Amino acid sequence: MLKTLAGSLVLAALPIAALAGGSHSDHAIHQKGAVLSPENAEIDQNYDILAAHVHRSGRAVTFHMTLKGIAGATTPEPVGQLAGAPVEAYVWPTSLKPDAVGFESEDGILALVATSHPDFDDTPLFDEDGDADLTNDGAKWHSHWVVLTPNEACGSGALSVKDIPDGASPKMPATWPGLPIYIDSPGFSPVLKSKEITINVSFDDPAVADGMSYDGVTSALRVNQNIHAPLLCVVDVFDVASGDLSLPGKLN
Repeated sequence: MLKTLAGSLVLAALPIAALAGGSHSDHAIHQKGAVLSPENAEIDQNYDILAAHVHRSGRAVTFHMTLKGIAGATTPEPVGQLAGAPVEAYVWPTSLKPDAVGFESEDGILALVATSHPDFDDTPLFDEDGDADLTNDGAKWHSHWVVLTPNEACGSGALSVKDIPDGASPKMPATWPGLPIYIDSPGFSPVLKSKEITINVSFDDPAVADGMSYDGVTSALRVNQNIHAPLLCVVDVFDVASGDLSLPGKLN
């Protein structure tokens, strides 16, 4: 069944389980102000969010998420081509405007994502697996900034990564990978350790993050079969930390 970020989500009304031993005090679930989420026995535990949190120290802003299972342990099955290629993602939607990270200032949800997609590589400046080939490591978890917008071509109430129309040349970040969508490949390395996924980021102007609201989402996307607008659709939502994408978290 198609689930979208804009649609209703069925969440199991189960209590949040405390992490054993209390030895993971840096995990999102233990942070003051974290967006807490109930367990959902109906989904893959590796995408079942227990908490999402964002905080900063100096210029560094840390986005992290605690999962019921093991962060990053589930990755998409390759299909062998770009058309129809699956993408799976840990997502932090934010209240920031797209120009906060260098996109043309337009409407849309600016989100930080960690993705895995074995059928293509969209980080041409980086060699995530260290084998001296820049083009073969899309399956390795890596980070993007993306701009999400409603797109009925992806399904009723669905979202897509915002497309760049033919002939248009909107402002893009310096590390834009050249795809015709609002995506940046900034090279912030996700850290996956047991139940926790963490991405440390920086902004040219740290003040742009003042007052930022956020949420946590796990989802699946898919490249359109005709590799054209819409290029990359959200096709399933596994979990939303807040339950309703209300961005209740506040940067502290």
